[in-house]
Amino acid sequence: MSTAVQHAPTPFAPTESQLAVAYSVCRHITRAAAKNFYYAFLVLPRAKRQALCAVYAFMRRCDDIADDESMSMYDRRQKLSAWLDAFHRAQSGQPTDEPVLLALTDAQRRYNIRVGLLDQLAYGTAMDVEGGPTADEMPAAGSPIPLALSVHYRTFDDLYQYCYRVASVVGLVCIHVFGYRDPAAEPLAERLGIAFQLTNIIRDVKEDARMGRVYLPEEDLDKFGISISALDAVSDPSLFRPLLAMEADRAREYYRAGDELIPLVEEDSQPALWVLMTIYQRLLDKIALRQYDVFTGDEKVSLTVREKLGILAKGFLKRLS
Repeated sequence: MSTAVQHAPTPFAPTESQLAVAYSVCRHITRAAAKNFYYAFLVLPRAKRQALCAVYAFMRRCDDIADDESMSMYDRRQKLSAWLDAFHRAQSGQPTDEPVLLALTDAQRRYNIRVGLLDQLAYGTAMDVEGGPTADEMPAAGSPIPLALSVHYRTFDDLYQYCYRVASVVGLVCIHVFGYRDPAAEPLAERLGIAFQLTNIIRDVKEDARMGRVYLPEEDLDKFGISISALDAVSDPSLFRPLLAMEADRAREYYRAGDELIPLVEEDSQPALWVLMTIYQRLLDKIALRQYDVFTGDEKVSLTVREKLGILAKGFLKRLS
């Protein structure tokens, strides 16, 4: 009896037109949602810009699932797991018609991005759905903060691990796309990611608390004699000023890594890194000018489009020089 020879299936290879559409979808997602990152991407060469838009779109989908208040925490975890499984199937060569995964898989191969780093992006997002409120427990927008607030991290070392997963890993992915040869770039990218995430945490204290999340370490709250219940309704923003100022000083120390990192990435990517760093540092400066009042008003503290365009223009000049 003869046995038929079993051939390994040919890995799926998207056409150029499929990839063009996939990258276009990612670019639109990034332009619509990435309030700071997109400005930095604009000064990159086209291929690198497309790759980072694909990475951002993948991250955005992870974040959207984690923050979907219409689903229970269990359902969010299940959906995140399914999304990551779909990426693994695409990365292994199985066909997919999901444009974000088509573009991400292509970018991952072009720039030799370790799959483990992309996995960690998703795992970091999953940390936000551990032990948070269920869909039924979520308050409506504008309603009082729930009483069942919980501090997610006891110490700054604990918080560092979260920041690493959701931000430092992004930095490590970015430098793969930027291009670098000196391994010293990796710990610097890690530290810069911590700076970015600390800035986000300071800016988003009010919004995060509404979702039952407190990222300020418990040891820091205790140091300044602040109870978690003070976040239920912040009547006196000055109460948090010393604490947030300390976190800002901590972020500024980590931003120092960026100055060392810029010369280690390829020249055509240095302006983009400079733009991104400058936008985030200006954001932190703007929060400081407001005496760390991130509680008053309905809008989060942010740079205006005009301010970002001014930074972008300087980035273009750096690219051309």
